[in-house]
Amino acid sequence: MSAPRFESLPARFPVAAAALYAAVLVAFAVMALDSAVDAAARRGAALDAADILGQLEGRSPKRTLSAADPAVAAGSPFVEGSSLSVAGAALLQRVAGAITRAGGHVMSSQVDLQGPQSKAGFITVTASCEIKPAALQPLLYDVEAGMPFLFVEQLVVQAPAGAAATPEGRMRVLLAVSGQWQGAK
Repeated sequence: MSAPRFESLPARFPVAAAALYAAVLVAFAVMALDSAVDAAARRGAALDAADILGQLEGRSPKRTLSAADPAVAAGSPFVEGSSLSVAGAALLQRVAGAITRAGGHVMSSQVDLQGPQSKAGFITVTASCEIKPAALQPLLYDVEAGMPFLFVEQLVVQAPAGAAATPEGRMRVLLAVSGQWQGAK
């Protein structure tokens, strides 16, 4: 096709030229709208991912945490005490208090200051207790949530046997909990 012949086509077919022009405009409008919708979807996905990441990191952007908020654990992440013995007694008191709050009672307890982890500054408390089956999960949550950071090293549960095997029967639980002592300040 030569240039003069191509330039004469719109003049010879004005309806076709107008239809082609309208089709090109509609195609550009559809592409622009599709790009805008795609950008909005990507922005929404990025905001959702940021919310999930914030929740996984323990800081929800949907609410602000204050010192009076019960979800915020107060205190030091380390077992506090002026000496290793005092820190062991504080850890024992914390574990015994958690067992009592869960409705159980401590049968025996032991503080291990010379265990295999003692060189890393960890103190281990082993407690034997009786507790109702429904109170085991709240006990473990109470021990592991909050301050200081405590870790359940060992958990041995013995279900009630014989006539005591009712939902209200108490289980025997051996619980070993460790926490890190920062040392004398």
